[in-house]
Amino acid sequence: MADSGASPLPRTSSENAPAVRAERFLRDSARVLEQRLFAHHFRDGAPAPVEAAVDAHLDDDGGYGWALEPGLRGPAGRTAHTARALYVLDAVGRLGGGRAERVCRWLTSVSAPDGGLPAPGTAAHAPTAAHAFAPPRAAERGSLLVTGPVAGLLHRGRVWHAWLFRATDFCWGAVESLAAGAPEGTGPDLSEVEAAVMFLDAVPDRARAEAAAARLGALVRERRPAPAFAPAPALAPVPADAAVPGAPAAAPVPRTESPAVSVAHVLARTPDSPARAWFTRDEMAHSLDVLAAGQRPDGGWPERRAPWSPAAGPGSRPAATIDALRTLRAHGRPVG
Repeated sequence: MADSGASPLPRTSSENAPAVRAERFLRDSARVLEQRLFAHHFRDGAPAPVEAAVDAHLDDDGGYGWALEPGLRGPAGRTAHTARALYVLDAVGRLGGGRAERVCRWLTSVSAPDGGLPAPGTAAHAPTAAHAFAPPRAAERGSLLVTGPVAGLLHRGRVWHAWLFRATDFCWGAVESLAAGAPEGTGPDLSEVEAAVMFLDAVPDRARAEAAAARLGALVRERRPAPAFAPAPALAPVPADAAVPGAPAAAPVPRTESPAVSVAHVLARTPDSPARAWFTRDEMAHSLDVLAAGQRPDGGWPERRAPWSPAAGPGSRPAATIDALRTLRAHGRPVG
């Protein structure tokens, strides 16, 4: 992948390969779902066990609940749970058919009048308990943060449903409004840009998607929603007493003063994403270096977002770990 920005990393022994270390972490910390998902992606595991683990969270009404998204507890269906279910099912090629029809009916029942899905709370990354568990239709307006990824995943699954037509129209309006620019002196919200990219990655109208991506990319370059283009951050070696058996003795991890050190790998999760064109080869390589260096001594990656609840931080790390490995591998980095 000559243009991926994936500068080669030193080869690691099988024992210390990122995926091997992550496997030990997942064995000790992850739910059945994440363990099965890791096995599918990195150990030739079958998709059926992953699908069965997701189905354990399915509600009778077609939505998903039962703490599928670790930050939200209880049995009630929530858009965050359903978005996570779609993400996993897409990853194993099991999104579509009657399942997608049931999900779209549920999405219709919880959508805002404008066709979008309402956000779970007033703050995208850290909704309060009162907002996170409020009835989904409590909000009057849809949110690109929620609707963009869900619509994108359904488009990837080649789903056709009336809900998706309305949601797609909503997303086009929201993406084009975002690309038009924030008030002078402010940058676009990184989470909204990420959601927009997930929609643009998969929406069928590729000419329109590429044009919107070009405008949004120009805004990202101009306004810089995070210090993506700064020099590489200092890397702090792991203290000797923090090491665990099997981990490199001095595995570097990024300092935590600025969690969003680089956003290239967040926005361009694969080399064929429209967002890949927003970054130079060196910027992409730097971003991937930061991601690779983020593996903790226990083998897992930290959750990038602030936790929604005390349970969300530790509970979200297994999924974050699998996502990190998939991103590194997609860009040509060796993971083992």
